[in-house]
Amino acid sequence: MKRTLTVLLLLAMLLSTGLSAVFAEDAEIVDGKFTTTRKITVEIYDRANEGGTKPEDNFYTDFIKEGMLRDHNVEVTFVPVPRWTEVDVLNNLLAAGDAPDICVTYSYPTIQTYAEMGGVTDLAPLLEQYKDQLPNLWELLGDDNIYWNRDPEKGTLWAIEALLFVNKRINTFVREDWLKKLNLEEPRTLEEFEAMLISFRNNAELLLGADAEKMIPYATSFDVGWRNDHLITSFVPEDLSDRDTYVRGFDDRHMLYPNYKEGVRVLNKWYNDGLIWKDFPVYPAGDSTEDNLLKAGYVGAFIHNWDYPYRNGEDSIHANIQRAYGPEAGFIAVEPFPNDAGIYRKFLAAPIDRKVFFPATNTEPVASLFYLDFISKLENRRFLQIGEEGVTHEVLENGAIKTLAVQGEKIMNSLNNIDYTITINGLDTGNPDVNVLSVAQGYDKVDARYIEKAYELSSKDARYGKNFSVGLIEAEVGMNTSLNNKRDTFLTQSIVAPVDQFDAVYDSGMDDYLSSGGQAIIDEREAAYDKYY
Repeated sequence: MKRTLTVLLLLAMLLSTGLSAVFAEDAEIVDGKFTTTRKITVEIYDRANEGGTKPEDNFYTDFIKEGMLRDHNVEVTFVPVPRWTEVDVLNNLLAAGDAPDICVTYSYPTIQTYAEMGGVTDLAPLLEQYKDQLPNLWELLGDDNIYWNRDPEKGTLWAIEALLFVNKRINTFVREDWLKKLNLEEPRTLEEFEAMLISFRNNAELLLGADAEKMIPYATSFDVGWRNDHLITSFVPEDLSDRDTYVRGFDDRHMLYPNYKEGVRVLNKWYNDGLIWKDFPVYPAGDSTEDNLLKAGYVGAFIHNWDYPYRNGEDSIHANIQRAYGPEAGFIAVEPFPNDAGIYRKFLAAPIDRKVFFPATNTEPVASLFYLDFISKLENRRFLQIGEEGVTHEVLENGAIKTLAVQGEKIMNSLNNIDYTITINGLDTGNPDVNVLSVAQGYDKVDARYIEKAYELSSKDARYGKNFSVGLIEAEVGMNTSLNNKRDTFLTQSIVAPVDQFDAVYDSGMDDYLSSGGQAIIDEREAAYDKYY
């Protein structure tokens, strides 16, 4: 497989080199605009939203296309890639030499794999040469995000890091109206949270009436590490060193942090006690079954993306529950899992997000950089994030931007059109004070108090990731997908195992993960960290 990919990439590179020589003869740029029209392709995520628009052809893509042609004389074509299988699809496109000129992914190991085979453009010399013509890109990202992935010895730069502007992650949510019905306080400890789940289970008839048998005290998914992070990482010791966060942090679910197993043990106990949705392992990424159960009001608590219940306007979990059960119904964020120091610690990423890179088949790297500069310009990304005043948003007296629900051609397929603002994730109005006010107003049909609390708790007592520039970790190349799949599988198996088999199942799965490449990565990261730090 690797030999085949190498041959394909070499052929693609030869073709690319020949075409670049032709284009190089007519590369004149006047006031940031090519004298002859250039053409580029850009990856865009397809979330297959019901009621959404074609991600590659809609009101917002037209805005970008018209602007790029006007400002830079560059024609843009968008190439849709399924969001939930983007790594697999991108791998296939890269292997075939058919990847878009501008690619975006959350998986840096995918980029490294092809970079090692000569399939990715080194951005370092291009960024240096054209820096003066990319003021918006530089102002938004700065040296930190632009050079985040630069090799400390070779100086190569395979990708730039988008800015994680609203650096949130997940929250723990519970049914606020159920707490009131059962006269319960918001849980502040693991023990109180478990007692709450038991109370939900034991009072199913009171809470759900004729649907009592559909009661799910706690819902989760196959992505155990993401969907239970607050609970599991509360078992990680507070004195975890920076060295360990780097050496063991290549798994972004924190699965290799010390004492992680004990958090999973709690989930195993809950599952066997009938507190966790019994069918959670059955449904893959992108399946809507769990969301439908949440919308139907059968679930008492869950952990998910920091604003998950409030997304999607009229079709949000929050809106559906309120329609079915009244205005008092809804999920509210809580903070129930202190660590060994009594701190509600959250492990949040460094301010980096998606990785943007150019395959070696990109014959228009300068036009592609102009594209990144265009979407990084404040007025352009502001329009993409909030749309038209009076249509997709309104401006309140305090300056806050309030999102309006919209259908048809101007609907946004992702929150704040994140899929088009690939250099930034998170609403930025250009005014820090307005940003905070706007986040709470950015969810149509949701009382601002829910958003304000979720916004605060998601990053309260956060520990942010740091950049350790050590160059390529060879052992990580090509391992991202296989190790993640192994992780998800054995964690799920550990939760559903009988209690007396938990240790055997967990330990066997961890041994397999480590022997399949995990330990090699740990060893190489240890050596690299000690070499540079």
